[in-house]
Parts: sequence; structure tokens; C-alpha cells
Amino acid sequence: MGDNFQTDSRQMLARLREVMAEDGHGQARLDRITALIAQEMRTEVCSVYLFRDADTLELCATEGLKAEAVHQTRMRLGEGLVGRVARTGKQVNTADAPKEHGFRYMPETGEEIYSAFAGVPIQRLGETLGVLVVQSKNARKYSEDEIYALEVVAMVLAEMAELGAFVGDNAPMTARHTKPVMFRCTCVQEGAAEGHVWLHEPRVVITNPIADDPVKERERLHEAVEHLRVGVDKMLATASQGGAEQLEVLETYRMFANSKGWMRRMEEDIERGLSAEAAVEKEQTAARTRLSGATDQYLRERLHDLDDLSNRLLRILTGQGKETGADIPADPILVARNIGPAELLDYGRSLRGIVLEEGSVGSHAAIVARALAIPLVIHANNITTEALNGDLIMVDGDNGMAHLRPEETVLSAFRDKIAMQAQAQEVYASIREKPAITKCGTRMTLTMNAGLMADLPSLEGSGAEGVGLFRTELQFLVRSRMPTRSELSALYSHVLDNAKGKRVVFRTLDIGSDKVLSYMKPNDEPNPALGWRAIRVGLDKPGVMRMQLQALIRAANGRPLTVMFPFVAQYEEYRQARAEMEKTLERERILGHPIPSCIEVGAMLETPSLAFAPRRFFEEVEFISIGGNDLKQFFFAADRENERVRKRYDTLNVSFLTFLQSIVERCKETETPLSFCGEDAGRPVEAVCLAAMGLRALSMRPASIGPVKSLLMKVDLRVVRAEIERAAEDGEQSVRAAVMKYLKTLDK
Repeated sequence: MGDNFQTDSRQMLARLREVMAEDGHGQARLDRITALIAQEMRTEVCSVYLFRDADTLELCATEGLKAEAVHQTRMRLGEGLVGRVARTGKQVNTADAPKEHGFRYMPETGEEIYSAFAGVPIQRLGETLGVLVVQSKNARKYSEDEIYALEVVAMVLAEMAELGAFVGDNAPMTARHTKPVMFRCTCVQEGAAEGHVWLHEPRVVITNPIADDPVKERERLHEAVEHLRVGVDKMLATASQGGAEQLEVLETYRMFANSKGWMRRMEEDIERGLSAEAAVEKEQTAARTRLSGATDQYLRERLHDLDDLSNRLLRILTGQGKETGADIPADPILVARNIGPAELLDYGRSLRGIVLEEGSVGSHAAIVARALAIPLVIHANNITTEALNGDLIMVDGDNGMAHLRPEETVLSAFRDKIAMQAQAQEVYASIREKPAITKCGTRMTLTMNAGLMADLPSLEGSGAEGVGLFRTELQFLVRSRMPTRSELSALYSHVLDNAKGKRVVFRTLDIGSDKVLSYMKPNDEPNPALGWRAIRVGLDKPGVMRMQLQALIRAANGRPLTVMFPFVAQYEEYRQARAEMEKTLERERILGHPIPSCIEVGAMLETPSLAFAPRRFFEEVEFISIGGNDLKQFFFAADRENERVRKRYDTLNVSFLTFLQSIVERCKETETPLSFCGEDAGRPVEAVCLAAMGLRALSMRPASIGPVKSLLMKVDLRVVRAEIERAAEDGEQSVRAAVMKYLKTLDK
């Protein structure tokens, strides 16, 4: 039966192609398809259910059920057997449908006389568009060959839907990629931007899902796979210096490219009538479906590798590479599944915004986006499937949203928001040269965070009084090899030149946790945020630390130098790092290199333990910078990468503010300069509260300096402190409401 059925399968696909070529609107075409499938599979019923919206399936065509039920019968996602197939992305095949778990009887369709039921999802690249169903009166399970044929036909239906085959007057579907879509995302870099989509990896469109010459298609597939294998081997040959992690990924690519099982499945799809491209995409869709249900991180990474390899193979087969001939728009919003820091830097400041399907708050791309001050949101599920180059899109980095092809009302409201922000920027520009002095006469120092040479023009334009944090790890992250001492020295010298005498605080290499260098051996740690990172790496690998300190000293070339060690958890770690600095200074003296005219050595307070260090630490350290992002997550035991918990904990929580106040008081006792660095420093309300708790120096992204200074100049910190103390006495968990009530009075 298998060989005969395969022949019938090819015949069915050939007839499907004829239907696709016939004139007629979308509904008539879909009606003919259901009749054709029922006839070819010798079953009484064939029905197609398509999504009307994100949660509702609608009967859009049928052969065998009541015609009047078409476009009238609807069900929620997960409801009934059809809804179950749509929700899980898995087939259902049963001889006795009424006894199947979750069965829902729909009397308006007349289906009560049919016992057998088989349903397969209509999917494309992990996105479920609907469900293809066959039913019969005989209580039987459909054979493996029949189910396989249904899956092949469902895949072709998905491609036809992508090409607009079911669109038109009275059609069951509206045109794909035309409706407004709103994506709820995770905020990474604040800001709002409007622009047009630029896909980092342009989508591959398959125009020929059905082929009538399996021999020719197999040859095309073999040639493309061989081309792919040669390409992977070349990448492996040139990546030998790229580090173990990169080699591991490429070795996985080679394993998949040489997988006999992968090849066999694609060849079987071709035998059943699919083109080489469609066979590859069918496998890719299956991988993405498995990926959506995979919880094991290693398995997810391997499925991602297979997905990426399938994309490469599709581009070879179709000739649809990155160079599509399309011109990047004047206002590009980059849309991608994910992107590396070097690739993102290639785009530079030309981007208006970035929307990613994956990524993390602390990823390399996130670090670069913050450095470039480009609004970035992540976890925009399926946006690479939905978006097309040139689509209008709006990115709301403040609220974690992306609006693709927005409706006029949304577009108007968003443009009003951008206009208000532009108006506010004019106000901020007018106070740029003024000192940040509050109504009560308190002088605040506002500095900026940086990490790239591209940041430095913001030093003058933002009104920052210096660089409170220069992230030196970015120069390590964007390279495929360890930078040399001379390269680093030249960069740091350039930074000091551009600072024009303003203080720059260089933070030594802060790697580990979510910042992993591709050319260093990865560490398999169960909790990287609490693992081998930052100062711990520097002390265990003193050669790397020494090389960076030498580069900094030589870059200063007799000028003042400020260096800060990250993630210091205890006094002894600071003493060891400081000793390395003294050794390096002495060696540079012996070598005859100019020594900085003055040198400050500080520490970042990012762990609660350092707040309770011995008094000697506070007396010896020359300055302390509170690293608010890490300190908050460790204080509340809430991973800032975990959306479920991170938003539950407010910076303006009474216990956290009380803790910060204790640090302020310890630093006052020993006259240790103290600053606060992190996302919260750049949020005006939080900045005002930090100032009220006694902090006098804040470091933030350049774009935040104007809003923070503007609000600071309007407030009386004594009143804010009183409101905080009153809320604490009343047993409030957060002082936010009380402070906001006061701030609203300033606008009256």
C-alpha cells in the first residue's frame, strides 16, 4: 500500500497545483481543495479550520459537513479536538472521536455520524495557521501513510496561504502580513521610535511547494546540501582561532549537515511530491515546533542550530540571500531573531530601534544597544515571521511594546508621545550648561555611562559632567580574539582625548555571567550570575588584569587616571586588586613609561556583603560606585532576567532605600566619595529618591541626564525625604505613591 499511496500522494499534490493555477476567488479555491482531498483520500469528510484571530478557529471550508456551517462554526484555541491540534501543534488520530479526551460535539455541522477523526496542524515555520481535518463513518484509525500525506498537504496549504491563495472577495482569509499586530515584549533599552522594518535575515518565500520530478528535486537537494557542507567546513577552517564555543556551534552545524536522518526525511518528502525547498521548510517547521516545547537549554540550542542550518540551505536552494536588492530604509527598525554585538555595531547609529524575538536583558546586543542609545525590546514572539521589509513599525522601549503596521489611532497616539518627548528635549537642552542644583540648594553631579567611542560625542551634548562608568568589556565582546595591549591603550587614550579633561571612570573587565567571550573557554555554571565573573576572573587570571591595567596607565600618559574594580564582594578582593595595580605602576616606572599625575582606585558595590565590609575597606578605597542593577537583584533574590519576579521588586521599596541609606552613612563616616550607577539612576523619580537618601552623584545613559536634571531642579529634597519617612512609618512597602503625590504638586 505504501508505494501505491506515495504515487497517489504525488497525484494529489499535482492536482492541488492545478487548483492553485485555476481562476477564482479564495473561497472557491479552498472549497475545491477540500473536495479534492476527500476524493483522493477516499474519506467522507475533509475540512479546513483557519484562525480568525489569535484565539479563535473558524470552519472555512468543508466537503461532507453541512455547507451552512461554513464561517458559522467557531471554537476557541484548545477547545475540542480541532482546538487541541491548534494549541499543541500535534496531530490527533482516533477511531472513536466522541470518546477522545476534549471532544466537543458541534451539532450545526452534522458531524455526529462520523466516528473516525484525524487532524494535523497547518503550520509554517512554527506558526500555526489552522487545522486540516478528515473524518469518516467507519471507526478506523488513519494509516501512517495517510497521516503523512495529510501533513504534506497541510504544509502546502500553509505555503499557499502565505502566497495569498485564499484571499479575495468572500475569502476565508484576509491577506497575510497586512493586519496590525501588537507585540508585548521585554524592555531592554528605553526610548520610543517610529520607522520601517529592516529584516536582519530576509524571509525566504517558496513559490513552488509542489514538484513533479522527484529525481530532479533530489539532485537539487543533494547539490545544495553539498554546497552547505563545504561552506560549514570552510567556516570551521577559518574559526580555529575563534574559541571553543564558536567551534562547538560549527561542529554541531557539521553534524546536522551530515545527518543521514535529516537527509532521509527530506528525500521522503520529495518522493511524496514536494519541491526541495518545501521539503527543507517542512523539516524546519517540525524543528521549530519541537523547539517551542523544549525546556532543556541544550536541546533548545541544538534545535536553534538546526533551524539556522535550514535557513542557510533554503537560501542556497532559492537564491534568496541577504542581498535581496532591497534598500535599507532611511528610518530602519531592525527586526531579527537574535543578533551578535559585532553585527549590531556594523549597523551603528543608523538604526532607529531594534526588535528581537530572543535575547536577554544582559545580552551582548543589549549592552551595545544601550551604548548606542537605541530603543530595544526583546521576546517579540514570531515577529520575524509576521514582518516584511518596509512595514511601518513603532517601538516603545519604555513600555515594552512593538506595533507592527499600526492602526491610525495607535499611530497618532504614538506620534504624539514622540512629539512630547522632542518638546521635552528642547527644555533639557536649555538647562544643559546649568548645574544640577535642587530647590533646597543641594548640588548633584550627573555623569554618563559609556562603553564605545561612539558614546563620547554625548559627553558634551548631554550635559554630563564626566563618564561615571566606562565599560571596558565591550571592546572584548565585539571581537573574535583577545585585543592586544597596544590596541586597548590606543582606545583608552582616544577616550581620554575626547573627554577633554573631564573625569572618566574606567571599570576593569567585567565578563562572566551573561557576558561571555567567544574566544574564552565557556564555564558550565548552574548560576552564572553568582559564579566566576568580573573581579573573580581578574584575580584568577592576573595576566589579563595586568595587561589591561598597563594599557590604562600607558593611555593616561601622565594624565589623571580613575580605575574601578567590578563586583567586589569582600575587602580582601579589593586589597588583592589594588596590590596588582601597585605592582603594575612600579613595573611601568621601571620601564620608563609616564605614570598618571594622580590615580584613583575604586570599587563597585554590587553585593550586599560589601556594604558590611570592615571600616578599613571604606577608609582605604578611594571611591565607591553602587552598581544598582546587580545590587537590587541580589538584595531581593530576584533574577533581573526573569520577568516573573523582577517586576515585583521596586527600587523605592522601603527596605532597599533603608539599605542604601546605611551605605551612604558609612561612606560619610569615612569621607568616602559615593555614587550610584545603573538603570534606576536614569529614571527621574528614582533619581530624586536616591538624592533624598543622601547620594550626591549619579551615573546614567546620556539621554537620561536631561530628564533627571530637570526634575531635580524642581524639588526640595527635604520634602521628598519627609514623604519617604512618613510612608515608612505608615508601614508602606514602597514610597513610590507618596513621592509621586508630592511630585504632582510641582506641576500645579
